[in-house]
Amino acid sequence: EEEEEEERDVTNTSGRMAAAMEEEPVLQEEEEEEMTGGPIAITTLEGVGISAGDIKKLQDAGFHTVEALAYVPMKKITCIKGISEQKAKKLVDEACKLVNMGFTTATEFHQRRADIIQLSTGSSELDKLLQGGIETGSITELFGEFRTGKSQLCHTLAVTCQLPIDQGGGEGKCLYIDTEGTFRPERLVSIAERYQLSGADVLDNVAYARAYNSDHQMTLLTQASAMMTESRYSLLIVDSATALYRTDYSGRGELSARQMSLAQFLRTLLRLADEFGVAVVITNQVVACVDGGSMFGPSVKPIGGNIVAHASTTRLSLRKGRGETRICKIFDSPCLPESEATFAINPDGVGDAVE
Repeated sequence: EEEEEEERDVTNTSGRMAAAMEEEPVLQEEEEEEMTGGPIAITTLEGVGISAGDIKKLQDAGFHTVEALAYVPMKKITCIKGISEQKAKKLVDEACKLVNMGFTTATEFHQRRADIIQLSTGSSELDKLLQGGIETGSITELFGEFRTGKSQLCHTLAVTCQLPIDQGGGEGKCLYIDTEGTFRPERLVSIAERYQLSGADVLDNVAYARAYNSDHQMTLLTQASAMMTESRYSLLIVDSATALYRTDYSGRGELSARQMSLAQFLRTLLRLADEFGVAVVITNQVVACVDGGSMFGPSVKPIGGNIVAHASTTRLSLRKGRGETRICKIFDSPCLPESEATFAINPDGVGDAVE
């Protein structure tokens, strides 16, 4: 009898061990998926000989991920108080080991592009024009005169980005930087009702900040970076990106300083898009063309010049149509054809124009 009990114990323990061994790879796979799913936290560098004090200095300077460290030039890191050139070189070397920054085949990149999530604009015609919607991981610029629907499109995107991926959403929160004081939460509630979402939940998932000057606007991006490491965001809106630069810098004497500061801001936005894979939507104001050339070309042009033009991946030009309709034209894109779509601004956000 004792021998039989011993045999039973052995078979039970071996069965348990086999089950545990089967479970372990599954857990490892889940951990690996989590590891590859998003950006690598800066605290990971503690395991390769970087002190906690140095990591704290990097976090205070706005570096919250290993990618952020790998993507910036070394002189940016040496500017941080307490980080020597030698230490900066070690940090960059360790970051580059963890982040793949070398060559890859076009096939691999094509597969990666196929997995890119696109956010619905609320209008099927506009989504068709954009071949799916607003692309994540890049900067989309909306420009046009007042009352062309720039802010309304931003409000609709702030809700659609929270939808499930199969419904044209990004399953993430939204960061909204407002420079003109045009953000209205009640608009989000009425748009949420259209998608059968809870108004309270939608508002909780939108992080809002009002920027009061161009320096403050830049500081808010550092805070945004810290917030993105803590929870999943799918959209960053800046409405408008250029309004404060337009007033903080005046005249030709300050034009160079304005453009340099604006370029730094847009470069940081592009870094956040690369780092966290969020969609970045910026709105831009326009200036009237008062020279003779406007007789043959457009009467208005976006401000910011070539700096903004080169920083934006996709540029969309908005203009007024009849009544509540607006017309969106692809002004510049690396892959979309130059074409137009008509949409309408309804009480429940951006939608299709009714014939």
